[in-house]
Amino acid sequence: MEKQKRKTTLKEFMNRDNTVGYVFAAPFIIGFCALTLVPMALSLFYSFCSYQVGKPAEWIGLSNFIGLFRDSTFLNSLKVTIQYVIIGVPLKLVFALLIAMLLTKPTKAQGLYRAIYYIPSLIGGSVAVALVWKQLFGSRGPIVKAIKAMGATGFNFFGSDTWAFVPLVLCNAWQFGSSMLIFASGLKQIPKDYYEAASIDGAGAWKKFCYITLPSLSPIILFNLLMQLISGFMTFTQAQIITQGGPNHATEYVSLYIFNQGFAYARMGYACAASWVMLIIMAAVTGVVFKTSKTWVFYENED
Repeated sequence: MEKQKRKTTLKEFMNRDNTVGYVFAAPFIIGFCALTLVPMALSLFYSFCSYQVGKPAEWIGLSNFIGLFRDSTFLNSLKVTIQYVIIGVPLKLVFALLIAMLLTKPTKAQGLYRAIYYIPSLIGGSVAVALVWKQLFGSRGPIVKAIKAMGATGFNFFGSDTWAFVPLVLCNAWQFGSSMLIFASGLKQIPKDYYEAASIDGAGAWKKFCYITLPSLSPIILFNLLMQLISGFMTFTQAQIITQGGPNHATEYVSLYIFNQGFAYARMGYACAASWVMLIIMAAVTGVVFKTSKTWVFYENED
């Protein structure tokens, strides 16, 4: 009787309308569990262990986390990562908004311009482009030669603790294509009546930008800000290829530090602990942005 009841229940489940949905969602669910959920759980476990790949994990409790905050190299990587985010993210968003405003003006070659400006975001994170950027700012590159031609002697971006981060920030700002397209889409949604009414009242271009464009784009600014903050905290390719974290760890961002600890020094448990500290910091920053967004994000459907 119980077997018959189970068969009936299974048959009823298979006849439900949402069965097709489960089937189509299964690849994503399996992939999410296998490639995201399980690795995160293992990473959390290994963060409390002394672990090397291929060897048994040894439980050591909070020793990894305590060691991190006594590690001057890790603390320095946090500092340079935050510096990179504070400078690089606003610069990238400003460039993206500026170019979006220029490209939303009706011209015959508007589509071509958008494609040209979007290309850097497609290829900007690749190893090949990082190598090109390294040559441009290298000691024999055209940019350094131009600086020396203006009278600077012995100048070298990658040999200076102060200037080494500049090529990385500029490389990141150069990849503004995705943010630019989102801004351009948002600019298209702003009713022209707003600008016409402001013109009648005698408002200039700057006032229109401050009192119409920015408030209307504030939800999109919030979205782009969050995406670029997360991307900035996880930056890796440029630092690894262009500077290898040097000189004197001046560009060793947290992601590069984690990579070195886990793979170069075979301290995978320690690297997992650093990853979770970084995750907590990113979650805290995201939470602060969300909390403060109530004071500067405007939604049209609000009363």
